[in-house]
Amino acid sequence: MHWIDPRRSIRKSLLTLLLPAAIALMVAAWIVHGLLLERMARGFVEDRLQDEVSFLEHQLRQSGPEEIRDIAEGDYFEEVFHHAFALRTGNQVHSSPAQWSGVLEPLLQQTETGFVHQNNSASDASVADFLAYRKALALNGESVVIVVAEDLSKLQNSQQELHLWTGIVSAILLALLILAIWLAIRLSLRSVNRIQQGLTSLQAGTSDRLDVDAPAEFRPLIGQLNQLLDTLDQRLVRSRDALANLSHSVKTPVSAIRQVLEDDTRALDPGMRQQLAQRLSDIDHQLESEMRRSRFAGPQAGKAAKPVSQARDLLWMLGRLYPEKNFELETELHPETRWPVEEHDLNEILGNLVDNAGKWAGKSAELSLHESPDQLIITVEDDGPGVSADALQTLGTRGVRLDEQTPGHGLGLAIAREITERYSGRLAFSIGTRGGLRASISVPKERHG
Repeated sequence: MHWIDPRRSIRKSLLTLLLPAAIALMVAAWIVHGLLLERMARGFVEDRLQDEVSFLEHQLRQSGPEEIRDIAEGDYFEEVFHHAFALRTGNQVHSSPAQWSGVLEPLLQQTETGFVHQNNSASDASVADFLAYRKALALNGESVVIVVAEDLSKLQNSQQELHLWTGIVSAILLALLILAIWLAIRLSLRSVNRIQQGLTSLQAGTSDRLDVDAPAEFRPLIGQLNQLLDTLDQRLVRSRDALANLSHSVKTPVSAIRQVLEDDTRALDPGMRQQLAQRLSDIDHQLESEMRRSRFAGPQAGKAAKPVSQARDLLWMLGRLYPEKNFELETELHPETRWPVEEHDLNEILGNLVDNAGKWAGKSAELSLHESPDQLIITVEDDGPGVSADALQTLGTRGVRLDEQTPGHGLGLAIAREITERYSGRLAFSIGTRGGLRASISVPKERHG
């Protein structure tokens, strides 16, 4: 709804929507009640008038001419039914009570059977608004017309009084409903207040995470916020560890090089120059390794990658780098399928694993991409010589320095394992069906903070 300001508080938005709706529904119910009450009253009066005409007809058919006159002129019918009536037998006209004669006797001149409603509120008639039922019949060879009527003004007064009391009760119920809506909104939004208090505590430093004890609608938000806090903490730890590693790794070779360069009593022979160049090369590799790790993003909300598209581009590039080897992609994923992995991180994982397979493969390497209901699965396998069972346990070991890596199975696998663990995943190595190395990665689709 564009007319609702999204920046308005939830409490005000709910009150803006619910209160007018409650008032409108209560007013509509009151109006419908009035219409139904009028219809039911009209139907009740019509049924009574028909029954009384039928009863009077029955009495007339069982009576003689004298008895008919006694029924018409007596007070029996009026006392029993409390309705005004008029009767015409032949040329004789009888009506009761007397104040109704002026409005009922003209109805006896017609012989149509049915209901007659007259409203003479603008005239000086004794009865302003009435409903009558007229029935024409033949009795002992004479034309008989019976009219029974009821004053609707009294009935309408009773209806209006009942409708008024219904309106008063409805207003009380509406007030209670408004109070119930306000209390329900206030109680329902207590969780929002708790989240707000949690954010205040988080900002003040009295807590390091948000409380996850919240309604189901807010749990994904709390999970994402806690995951963001975890990511920031991990990045801070990684930055400090990287600086410590760099300081420790670079300090010794830099000190050695500095001592050699400051020693003006010793000439730099070719062997010494080569040794210095090797030390500088080690420093360069270490810096490049740490800078490369600093670019890893880890899980981030709103970041996703297309694994099929990236895998095809990567295999095409490695196919040019290793033209004598065949790279295959095996997947059932749609090209537009997205995985909740940052694009650069997925490139690093696929690139390191497939490049390692390309180096050691005899003729071919295969990359498989699959997903289950709860996991993302990446498998890379080659037909190379593989590694021993004992060496499988040490592949991609975290924390192994560059100069401790064995050629071919080293830093790339360690980087792939590190990125996988940032996504709460697992990297496992085994002997493949082709005899070479198989690397399998499984990453959960959803991570909870």
